[in-house]
Amino acid sequence: MAAPVFRCFSRARWFSAPDPSGILSLGLREAHSGAQGLLAVQKARGLFKEFFPERGTNIELPELFDRGIAGNFPQTIYCGFDPTADSLHVGHLLALLGLFHFQRAGHNVIALVGGATARLGDPSGRTKEREALDAERVRSNAQALRQGIEALEAHHRQLFTNGRAWGSFTVLDNSGWYQEQHLVDFLAAVGGHFRMGTLLSRLSVQSRLKSPEGMSLAEFLYQVLQAYDFYYLFRRYGCRVQLGGSDQLGNIVSGYEFIHKLTGEDVFGITIPLITSTTGAKLGKSAGNAVWLKRERTSPFELYQFFVRQQDDSVERYLKLFTFLPLPEIDHIMQLHVKEPEKRGPQKRLAAEVTKLVHGQEGLHSAKRCTQALYHSSIDALEVMSDQELKELFKEASFSELVLDPGTSVLDTCRKANAIPDGPRGYRMITEGGVSINHRQVTNPESVLVVGQHILKNGLSLLKIGKRNFYIIKWLQL
Repeated sequence: MAAPVFRCFSRARWFSAPDPSGILSLGLREAHSGAQGLLAVQKARGLFKEFFPERGTNIELPELFDRGIAGNFPQTIYCGFDPTADSLHVGHLLALLGLFHFQRAGHNVIALVGGATARLGDPSGRTKEREALDAERVRSNAQALRQGIEALEAHHRQLFTNGRAWGSFTVLDNSGWYQEQHLVDFLAAVGGHFRMGTLLSRLSVQSRLKSPEGMSLAEFLYQVLQAYDFYYLFRRYGCRVQLGGSDQLGNIVSGYEFIHKLTGEDVFGITIPLITSTTGAKLGKSAGNAVWLKRERTSPFELYQFFVRQQDDSVERYLKLFTFLPLPEIDHIMQLHVKEPEKRGPQKRLAAEVTKLVHGQEGLHSAKRCTQALYHSSIDALEVMSDQELKELFKEASFSELVLDPGTSVLDTCRKANAIPDGPRGYRMITEGGVSINHRQVTNPESVLVVGQHILKNGLSLLKIGKRNFYIIKWLQL
């Protein structure tokens, strides 16, 4: 690919009007966005945290959106996701929800998979360098991320319609414009527009330079590539707004400065809050506490339970952040919770809304079946569970496939599943009440298995020894 071509854009006419009210901070710009303007609403929900630049531009951010929709000129917003793993996690979900809110308001959004930038590693918010990933691993992860994002967008479109015309949702990969670039050509065209003093002043750079490990050149150049991504999307797609976590503000500023220097145009950045654990640690892969969005990593049941277990002091905030529920409805849910806190209504609604978005309607049904089977000892739930659901629910359980011979007893089953020791000790474990099948205690070792009681309609048996040891048996030739 030839060296990057820089092209200036003339301002469209609807962006040229000066700000009649002077330079006011965004939080006070009710006159432009109105009480129900897109940015004001998301600010009230807590989803949008910081805006850059807040002042001094020819048109300020609320006007950009409100005038754009009024004049049928939707804006384009993007957010980047580096494929450092084969799945996004809950920490990324807020960024996707930010894109979805813009899409629902009629704007066009881009989810950018960082198939190129993941090779460098973003130093933002990190105390040490990321583990290097080879090209094939990054390609595989990027493909998995693309599929995951597209599945989420499909669930959003299918299950959360609001009767309005939505903007487009596009998934891109920045390896598409970097893989053919020649290093010298790229640096010659781009490098002269960045000042070392400015790059060195970023907080992410300063903190790493002061650390014992220091900072690699690859990491240092990450903000340059992210800035070029913003420029590329501005040039090709008219993208004027970048969305990112609050730890991305420095990189967003680099993109703004780069584009403004080349084109004289104003672009903007919006940050979203970081999700932390109860100890204040950022949720994510690096911290080892990620709640993944991919079923193979975190099942629908586990995702559902993560949100069901949220404390009362955070559940209202999470309802505003992680769902599309209107604020008056959230207020009503919280009022009911005050009267009947034991029902955990807000937590259950939160868990249902998020699980449905991530895993679809069937994923939510699966999570509820697993919840009934595990916490309410529901035989009906067990009978309709799939092999996959049982394995997800009882991850530590041994899984066996056995042939049901005529006259197979409880004792035979336990021994074939290697669930009890041979001899008198295993026999006594049954007679003394230490064994249950499908949540029903069995005390007669010689009892013959009965289909419909010991063997469920789906051909499975859930064997529990003691309080915590589970064994899943799939019966063959029933």
